[in-house]
Order: sequence, then structure tokens, then C-alpha cells
Amino acid sequence: MSTDQRSVQEVQEALFSQRAAGIKQSAVRDVFELSLDPSLVSLAGGNPYLQLLPLEKIGELTQRIIVEQGPVALQYGSGLGTVELRTQILEVMAAEGITNVGLDDVVVTNGSQSAQDMACKVFCDPGDTVLCEDPTYVGALNTFEAYQVKVRPVATDERGLIPDALRARISELRAAGERIKFLYTIPNFNNPSGITLVAERRSEIVQICREASILILEDNPYGMLRYEGEPAPTLRSLDPQNVIYMGSFSKIFAPGLRIGWAAVPTNLFRRFYLAGEAVALCPPTLNQMIISSYLEEHDWKGQITTYNNVYRSRRDAMLTALAEYLPEGITHTHPEGGFFVWLTLPEGIDTYELLQRGVKAGVIFIPGAAFSPSGAANNKLRLAFCAVDEKAITEGVRRLSVLLRQAIDELPA
Repeated sequence: MSTDQRSVQEVQEALFSQRAAGIKQSAVRDVFELSLDPSLVSLAGGNPYLQLLPLEKIGELTQRIIVEQGPVALQYGSGLGTVELRTQILEVMAAEGITNVGLDDVVVTNGSQSAQDMACKVFCDPGDTVLCEDPTYVGALNTFEAYQVKVRPVATDERGLIPDALRARISELRAAGERIKFLYTIPNFNNPSGITLVAERRSEIVQICREASILILEDNPYGMLRYEGEPAPTLRSLDPQNVIYMGSFSKIFAPGLRIGWAAVPTNLFRRFYLAGEAVALCPPTLNQMIISSYLEEHDWKGQITTYNNVYRSRRDAMLTALAEYLPEGITHTHPEGGFFVWLTLPEGIDTYELLQRGVKAGVIFIPGAAFSPSGAANNKLRLAFCAVDEKAITEGVRRLSVLLRQAIDELPA
């Protein structure tokens, strides 16, 4: 690099905000690029299996919308989203037992990721604190980091967030002078762990946060993708005044349309909605109209049943392969739904280093540290079973298990 080029780079580096300095490339995005290699078995990406959609029908309704309503579909729209889709979102939430939401509580967002950004913008100043599970969704961690907030994990077990640990964490952090704004949680089939918060803990967690004047951000993109067990009540259904509920069509329809929503308590709604409008102006009208037509003209609940049957078979194939091939000393979660299984390896194995070996061995996954606000998940990894068939899952787990056995054998005695 020449002196002039270096000088320009140094000058431009000085222009970055402190916020920008904290933004980094997601490990999930890094591995996504690798997953495009057909020689690799990808157990990495949480991509829905869109081949199950009625693609011809979706193509026909999209064409009809543009031909018959093009000037509306391709025009600016309301920052709140279309009335039709917001009304249908009430029906989607009702299917999950959420009936205490009105039309004026719903704002359409550019995916649920946008709702997380809006929440940080409205509620968080630099240095504020948010609580979350450990591990948690890497996209949320990136958003929190961009807003310069402190991310404090709360202990979990195989039954989800632990209420007593939440109480203790709140007391500890407040004694240290930290300002806690909200608890971010994925109670159903957590990404990446696959763990579900059990029903008997949900009311207690809602009560703890309400009494402590801490909001709850409930992120629920996988709630309808359940393969066994009974659904638990959403946190929003338990407390409509203190829970911001974030939903998405990415997992139950199509992620490429980038449409989600937030159900926001009435007294918080205006500022929340304006925060989104200031960035995106409005969610894409065409995409909303496509989803509305799909929900109206297609058996979307039946489509979710089709998804669930396929994903259940793939989850079972992964659990069977793990039981057959995994070496001793490794544990994993048993998800009741969603897309992911979480593996815990012996201490001393770095799954980032293991990933490099995995690429050479023809299998990829997501290293666990990417999902950990504490940075304490170096010996953990996430496997996804949603996007590949049973044969590929079995082969991928077999390849991975060979690497794991080698890594265990290399540990010091």
C-alpha cells in the first residue's frame, strides 16, 4: 500500500463513529458463504426449506398483484404496514394463543431483526444494560453491540431461563449501578440451543420483569414449528403491557420477503413505530401484498403442518445420527421444535479451529462462541437440520463425529 493510500485510509478510519467500531462480521454470515459449496454438507444455516412452498401459485398471485394493483403495490406505503396484513397478523398471533392484541398495537417491520433495532433505538442509551439467555441469537447480539449497550447473560438450563437466576442477576447488576432496560428472550426453540422455556416458568419470569420495571422483548420466529409436546403460553399473552412481541414470516413463509412485525404495548407504540419509520420509511408494499394474498388464498396452516412433518423427520434423523456416531463426552439438546441442536464438547476444544478442519472434511457448522454474550461457548457448536435431507444429515453428522473423536484424542491427558 502506498503512502498516499495509507494516508487516505487513516483519515477515513478516523471518520468512523464509536458505534461503527463495534460492528463486526457475523460468524453465521462467514459460514453462509461456505455453505454454497456443493461438496460440503452444511449443518450450519437456519434456512427454511422453501422447496415445500407452492411456488407456481405464489408466482401467479405476484404477477396478478403487479398487473392489477401495480401503482399501489410498487408505491410508498404506510409506515405501519398495510391494514390488510396487520389484520391478518392478528389471526396469525391468535393461532399461537395471543388474543390480547389490537390492530393499533401492530407495526409491520422489515423482518424481526428490524424490530430489535427499533427497540434499542427507542429504549437504550450507550452504556445501558440488556439481559438475555446465553447462548442467544447472534443477530440480536450484533444489534446490541452496535448500540453500545452492555449485554448481560442470565443462567439457563435444559428448561430455559432460570427465574431465581434472573432475580439474582437483576439485583447484582442494579447494585453495581447498571441501568437494565429489557430482557431479550427467545422462549420457543431458542436459536441456537433449541431449548424451550417451560410453561411453569413463564408467568414467574413475566412477574419478575414487571415488578422490576424491565421490559421483555419476546422473539418468536419458530413458535409454530413444533414437532412434539404441548405449546406453552407466549409471554405477550401473559402480560400485554410489558412485553413487546416480535414475529416473522421468515420461517413460516419466506425469509426473502423480509417481513416481520411487532406487537407493542399501547403506551410505547408511537415512539417505537416512529423509530422504524425514520430508518425504513415504510415496509415494502409489494411484499406485504404477496403475503396477504398467500394467507388469504392458500392453506397457510396446512403449509405449516407440511413444514413440521418434514422438519420433524429431519430432526429425528439428526438425533438418531448423533446417538449413533457421537463419541463419549459430548452432550446435545433435544429440541421440541425449531431448527437447531446445540452440542457441548469437552473443555479445551475450540470449535472455531474445529470448523477449519470441518471445511477440509466436508462438513460445516456454526461455532458456539458466535452466540455467546459471555464469550464462554468456545467448546460448543450449533447444528441445523432444516435445510438438508435425512441422508445428508446422517452423512454430515458422521463426518463431524470423526473430527470430534480426533479432537478429543488430542486433548492433554
